[in-house]
Amino acid sequence: MKAIVTGITGQDGYYLSKLLLEKGYEVHGLIRRSSNINTDRLDSLISKYSEEAKLNLYFSDLIDSSSLTNLINKIEPDEIYNLAAQSHVAVSFKNPIYSTHTSTIGTITILESIRNLNKNIKFYQASSSEMYGGESEGILNEKSLLNPKSPYAAGKVFSHNITKIYRESYNIFAVNGILFNHESPHRGETFVTRKISRAVGRIHNGLQSKLTLGNLDACRDWGFAGDYTNGMYLMMQHPEPEDWVLSTGETHSVREFAQKAFEKVGLNWEEYVVTSKKYERPNEVNHLLGDSSKAREKLNWIPNLTFDELVDLMVKSDVKLAEKEKMLVENKLLEPTWEYSKRV
Repeated sequence: MKAIVTGITGQDGYYLSKLLLEKGYEVHGLIRRSSNINTDRLDSLISKYSEEAKLNLYFSDLIDSSSLTNLINKIEPDEIYNLAAQSHVAVSFKNPIYSTHTSTIGTITILESIRNLNKNIKFYQASSSEMYGGESEGILNEKSLLNPKSPYAAGKVFSHNITKIYRESYNIFAVNGILFNHESPHRGETFVTRKISRAVGRIHNGLQSKLTLGNLDACRDWGFAGDYTNGMYLMMQHPEPEDWVLSTGETHSVREFAQKAFEKVGLNWEEYVVTSKKYERPNEVNHLLGDSSKAREKLNWIPNLTFDELVDLMVKSDVKLAEKEKMLVENKLLEPTWEYSKRV
């Protein structure tokens, strides 16, 4: 089996590629052309699988339609997982044109390539719980109204709908995975959960004095990324292409996440966290809670890590990372550049 994974250098790209490689897949990952290429997450997979040509990386851009189509034609994959996007909601307000381009052009280019080249290729589209907009505190499923509140979410809604249109119009195996927030030690450091766990590690090691956050009352349904990428795989193995929600079914505030993270190292979060309006979104999504009963019943999917276990995993990982940073700082091999940095 051969799979193309767009966005392979991201958190989900890492966990999905690891899963597919362990299942014997040949994985072909697309990396956006950039002056600052970061494949750190993939280093362990590259060293293990690249010599056998099981893991192959290519430079491509989702908004370069001809390049994307040529690669699909060359690789002849059995499955395509479209994970690539400018995935930071706050950034999408600052750069809406690029954000919506990456979320839309790539999706329709891949679907057109499948339609014209080989309709037997299975397609996974990474939809997002941000599409719902969080207008109410109700539980959300595959039939809930979509009400995007950011350029990022609007682009995701387009890709979600065009995937359904191609599935119904051209009999393509195309699925939408509506994943609620999923985190891990591989999460990008600008996302709030990882920003918190990184700060906890540094504060615990005397490298940082404060942490600045935005809306502490925003509530999210947080799960573990490794569980969710397993769900992506299960969706693609289901006999029929459908849309699926993945979620834990419980919600926690940013305040709760921060409190629990600091407690893991014996600290009181209120002594270290400050808030700033600059980290609040222009159009805030206050509450997201998912109903994944369909995936649990039909895919036998379950989220294995609890909220407490997820926080514990992230904090332990970032405490170890901060210990390494501390050694580098002490030996003048690293200059602290993070907020409220302290010299040791």
